[in-house]
Amino acid sequence: MASWNSIPLEISYEVVGWIAFTSWSISFYPQLILNFRRKSVVGLNFDFVLLNLTKHSSYMIYNVCLYFSPIIQKQYFDTYGDQEMIPVAANDVAFSIHAVVLTALTLFQIFIYERGPQKVSRFATGLVVLVWGFAAICFFIALPSQSWLWLITIFNSIQVAMTCVKYIPQAKMNFTRKSTVGWSIGNILLDFGGGLANYLQMVIQSIDQNSWVNFYGNIGKTLLSLISIFFDILFMFQHYVLYPEKKSPKSPETGEESNEPLIDPSHEHV
Repeated sequence: MASWNSIPLEISYEVVGWIAFTSWSISFYPQLILNFRRKSVVGLNFDFVLLNLTKHSSYMIYNVCLYFSPIIQKQYFDTYGDQEMIPVAANDVAFSIHAVVLTALTLFQIFIYERGPQKVSRFATGLVVLVWGFAAICFFIALPSQSWLWLITIFNSIQVAMTCVKYIPQAKMNFTRKSTVGWSIGNILLDFGGGLANYLQMVIQSIDQNSWVNFYGNIGKTLLSLISIFFDILFMFQHYVLYPEKKSPKSPETGEESNEPLIDPSHEHV
C-alpha cells in the first residue's frame, strides 16, 4: 500500500475530507428541522427519500467493506497495484453511516406528519425492489469465487445510479408546483459544499501520488460529487431564480410566520 509523499498534502486531504463529511452530514438536518417545525412533509418528494435511502445504504456497504476488510483491500491492490492507496477515507465511512440513519429518520417523518395526498410512486417502489433483488443475485454470484471487490463495486454502481435518479422526482415536483416551499434550500447549499470538498479531496490524493487511478478506482465517489453538484445547481436555480419564496404572512395572534401545511399550488403562500 502506498504512503503519502507530502505531509502538507496528507493534512490537507484529512482536513478537506472532514469538511466534506461535516457539510454533507449537516445537510440532512435543515429538512428534518423544517418538517418538525411545520409538522408536515408537504413539498418533500417521497420518491426522493426512498431512493435516497437505497443510495446511501449501497454507499455505506461499499465504504465499510473496502475500508475495514483486509480481504477486499488485497483484491483492490491485486487489481490496481500495491502502489495505490485505498480510495475510501474514514470520513467516507462516517458520512455514509450517518446518512443512512438520518435518511431513515426523514422517512419516519413521512409516516407521522401531514403529507397531503402524496404517496410513494409505484415506479420508485418497483425500482427499489428491483435494485435490492439484483444485489442479492450478485451476492450469490460472488460467493463461490469470493469476488468481494466485484460485489462491492456493484453496490458502488448502484449508489451512482440512485444518485442520478433520486433528484429527478423532487426537481419535477418543484417544477410542477412552481414552488420550492417545503424543500429546504439549506440542505442543497450544504450538499453543494460537501460535493466540492469531496472532489477536492480526491484531487489532493492524486496530486500527492502523481496518479489519477483513484478517480476510476472509486468511480462512485467521483460521480457522486459531480452529479450532486449538478443537481444542487439546478435546485438553487429553481429556488432563487425560477420560484423565489416570498415571506409568509405574520400571524395576528403571535406575530410569527404561518406554518400551515401547503397541499396544492392553489393554496401555497409563496
